[in-house]
Amino acid sequence: MEEIAWKSSFDIDDSNRTIQLRWSPSASGDETADIVNMTFQDLVTNWIDRDKFHVLCRQHSERVAIPGARYGSPVYIERFALALFGITSQGAHLVAYRNDDSGMKVWISRRSAHLYTSPGMLDTTAAGGVKSGVSPFQTIVEEAYEEASLPEALIRQRAFCRGVVSHMGITGEGFPGEKGLVTPDVCFVYDIELPEDVVPQPHDDEVNSFTLVAIDDLKSALLREEFKPDSAAVLVEFLIRHSFITPENEPDFVEINMKLHRRLPFRTG
Repeated sequence: MEEIAWKSSFDIDDSNRTIQLRWSPSASGDETADIVNMTFQDLVTNWIDRDKFHVLCRQHSERVAIPGARYGSPVYIERFALALFGITSQGAHLVAYRNDDSGMKVWISRRSAHLYTSPGMLDTTAAGGVKSGVSPFQTIVEEAYEEASLPEALIRQRAFCRGVVSHMGITGEGFPGEKGLVTPDVCFVYDIELPEDVVPQPHDDEVNSFTLVAIDDLKSALLREEFKPDSAAVLVEFLIRHSFITPENEPDFVEINMKLHRRLPFRTG
């Protein structure tokens, strides 16, 4: 709280543990949204200029809409700053798989070693944060091409939304930035069955490689905690949905399902 340097734009009420923007909403909701957006942007720019928070990586990031915050127009904040406020992030994940005579296999990516979060760890086939003004499915279309070289026409024809995974964690050991940040997250989940002649290939510098992994090997890698945490949650949900994890082979089946679909204590829509 002390490091954030709220300036004169906010009123801090320590007794009630609240922070309120010094702005009286006018008849125009759009004007209120503009003021809120400019105030948040001023804060983040100030932090970057002073290199105040490690999690910002000394750089600006794309704007994302704050779920549930609307004053005629959406309210935005830069993606890297979400965890500093405990604001819910929204991502979209694509899981590509293949069925053949030996059963189902899943295309798993390995993250590049230079990435800020979970460098070198395993990941879903393609994923990305949902930027402001971009739908989850359009995010999948863009990320599938940028990360896996999968063409837009193929994604639009074969990829289907399978629901959401909602979870919440706290940054700690293994996270390079500030520790103890609350990180609520909603992941929009998409599946695509790829034909044998389609092989994902790295297109940008965020993915090191792709591997077609058998289900048993995927389970083992999950248990060894080799995956980026949110991607691990998405893949566990994938295995449940395709009946590889069932009440008969997993004693904690109910608990796992509840933790994959938490009711977050924040607005989500």
